[in-house]
Amino acid sequence: MARILLADDEPDLVWALRHSLSGEGYEVLTACNGVEALTIARRHHPDLVILDITMPGLDGLQVCQRLRQDSALSTVPILFLTVRSAIEDKITGLDEGGDDYLVKPFDLRELKARIKVLLRRARRAPRGGPLPGAKDAPLVVGSITLDPNTYLVHVGTKTVRPTPVEFDLLCHLMARPGKIFSGQQLLQEVWGYPPEMADTGLVRWHIMNLRAKIEPDPAHPVFIRTVPRQGYIFTA
Repeated sequence: MARILLADDEPDLVWALRHSLSGEGYEVLTACNGVEALTIARRHHPDLVILDITMPGLDGLQVCQRLRQDSALSTVPILFLTVRSAIEDKITGLDEGGDDYLVKPFDLRELKARIKVLLRRARRAPRGGPLPGAKDAPLVVGSITLDPNTYLVHVGTKTVRPTPVEFDLLCHLMARPGKIFSGQQLLQEVWGYPPEMADTGLVRWHIMNLRAKIEPDPAHPVFIRTVPRQGYIFTA
């Protein structure tokens, strides 16, 4: 039984989601503000956290920051559930360590599908595809080395730590250099989303965050390149 922490300050929504998700077999813990969410997360170690961004006390972004700084909770999947639909808000949420977002109002079936994807991803090692050679051998392409033992990425003399979602994405691209992937392909092949279930903007924003970490000049990427009207390609 997966344990889900749902933090939202809308009582009616919390009641409805708790009832529906419990009916799917999940154990659902609830919080009505950020402080309570952190306390419950640290006490019960949920398998997934669903955060509203706008909450009293600590908002969802602050809760996400603190979860990512906690060694015992740093890899727990986080889904933002929010009325904020502006691109800047989505980028901020993903940049703070969120794995996915869903804008209110939403389709309950879509929420359940995304929950399944995030939980399934969390149950396996955070890598985006089979690595060549030994199971835990570093993946080296050009000047970039991806280490599946530490989940660190070495770019020349620089070392960066991508989020688990970014690690999956980079691994998938690096294991297949020179191949073009559409946004929909990456959603399905890297993270397991059903066809047309998630917004390809999710890929675009994770790509943007990855570029900020590994590219010499993110505005003019040389590793993860965009192929107009086709998708993304990793080049050495």
